[in-house]
Amino acid sequence: MAYIGREPTIGNFQVCDAISVVNGQAAYTMQVSSVNVVPETANHMIVSLNGVIQAPGSSYTVSGSTITFASNLVTGDVIDFIHILGSVLDLGVPSDSTVSLAKLTATGTKDATTFLRGDNTFAEAGGGKILQVVQTSKTDTTSLTDTYSFTDISGMSVSITPSATSSKILILSTLNIASGAAAYGANVRLVRDSTGIFIGDAASSRVQATFSTISVDNNFTFPQTINYLDSPSTTSATTYKIQWNITYDNGTPIIYLNRSVTDSDAATNARTPSSIIAIEVGA
Repeated sequence: MAYIGREPTIGNFQVCDAISVVNGQAAYTMQVSSVNVVPETANHMIVSLNGVIQAPGSSYTVSGSTITFASNLVTGDVIDFIHILGSVLDLGVPSDSTVSLAKLTATGTKDATTFLRGDNTFAEAGGGKILQVVQTSKTDTTSLTDTYSFTDISGMSVSITPSATSSKILILSTLNIASGAAAYGANVRLVRDSTGIFIGDAASSRVQATFSTISVDNNFTFPQTINYLDSPSTTSATTYKIQWNITYDNGTPIIYLNRSVTDSDAATNARTPSSIIAIEVGA
C-alpha cells in the first residue's frame, strides 16, 4: 500500500552501536554497524539509561536518527542500550538470520547441489558442466605403408558413454606425424564409431579429411591437433578414433606416428607421444 510520508519499518529488530556520553549534551546519533538508523517512532524503541528503562516521549524524543534526552547527560551517565523494534504490528521484514530454507516458497530440491534461481526455483548448475573425461595416450610408434584407404591408427581411439542424449562430447587430439619430405604425406580424419566427422564437404573424387599434412624435414615429427565439439545424441558407448591414409604414391610411400622418417639413433632425433581425449559436457 502507499504511504504519506515515510513508510514504516516493520519487524527489523536492531541494537544500536554503543554511544559515549558527552558531558552537558542531550542529543545523540543512533547507528547500527556505523550506519545511521531511523526508528519508526519513539514508541518503537527500548532505551536504558543508567540501568533504568526510559519512557518514550517524556524521557526522550526521536527525530530521524537523533535521540534527544529530556535533560542534558553528564559525565558518569551511561546509555546502556538502545533497542529499535521496528513495527511490532506485523511480521514484515524478518530479523537477520531468522529465515530457513523451509520457509521459502521456492520449488525444486533444496540441497547442497542446487541454487536459488531468479524464477524462485531451486535447480542444479546449468549447461557447461564437465561430467567425465576419458583419455587414451600412445607413446610407441606405428606406421602405414602404401595404403590409400583410411585405416585406423593403432592405439588412437577412446570410448565414452554419455550420461544423457543432450550431452556434447569435446574431442581433443594431438598427433605427431612424419612423412617423406616433399614426396608423400598423410590425410587424417576423426571418426565416431564408423562415421567420419569434422571432415570437409564432398567434392568429386577429393578426399574428405579432417586435415592433411606433409613433413618438411625427415628428421622431425610435426604435431597436428584436432579440436571438435560433437553431438552424438546417445547414451550408448561411443568410440572416437583417428584414421589416416597416404596422400601420394612415390616409390613405396610410408608415414609414421611418434617418430621421424630417419629415426636415427642420435641426440638430434626424438620419439614423441600422441593422445586423444573425450570430454562429456552437460547440456
